[in-house]
Amino acid sequence: MIIVSGKIYVRSGARHEFLAASLEAVGQARRSRGCRDFVVSADPIEPDRVNVYEEWGSEEALLTFRGDGPGEDLSSSIVRADVARHVVASSGPP
Repeated sequence: MIIVSGKIYVRSGARHEFLAASLEAVGQARRSRGCRDFVVSADPIEPDRVNVYEEWGSEEALLTFRGDGPGEDLSSSIVRADVARHVVASSGPP
């Protein structure tokens, strides 16, 4: 399993636009083969921060969806990103 998670900081005041522009990608991801979850959400404390979480069944599924990365409409709003890919060997109940 592959987890992609982290935080993205967008231009001041651009978070609502960024989230709206992300909706199509979220829907496409959730319909993609191998996607277990995909979330882009507003941080409840920091006004210019967006939290991301993706869960994929395989590296191949992630790469097939990812393609060339975010479109220009999303990239132009990003000031800084701290997002990482994690390879999970096993998981169980909390």
